[in-house]
Amino acid sequence: MSATAKTRLTPRERLRRGLTYTAVGPVDITRGTLALGLHGAQSAGGAIRERYRKGRLADQLKEAQETIAQELSAAQEVVASLPEAFQEARRPTRRRRPLLLIGVGAAVLTGGAVAFSIIRRSMQPEPSPRPPSVEVAPKP
Repeated sequence: MSATAKTRLTPRERLRRGLTYTAVGPVDITRGTLALGLHGAQSAGGAIRERYRKGRLADQLKEAQETIAQELSAAQEVVASLPEAFQEARRPTRRRRPLLLIGVGAAVLTGGAVAFSIIRRSMQPEPSPRPPSVEVAPKP
């Protein structure tokens, strides 16, 4: 490595060097001034973007709080109506469903058994009407 390694100058260093050295001064002064202006504009743009993002974040937070408040009030209404729902659920009703469920279960089991036997038969290969081309018994 050489002792004099070139490093990139920051805009501020370039402006200072430009003012110090008169031979390269006008070029460095121009580049430094333009770079400082560009850097300032980028910084201002970033600050504006950040403020805009924070403003949108605050709006989203307000909307979320309103939604949570609505959901909470709906949940309170549901909890308040639970005792009535429990009383309605406890009322005796006629029980004809077990017989219907047993009938449906038997029909499903019968249908499954028939489908299983049909699928099982269709998976067995049909015997070939022609004799085998290779001897089946091994030679001694």
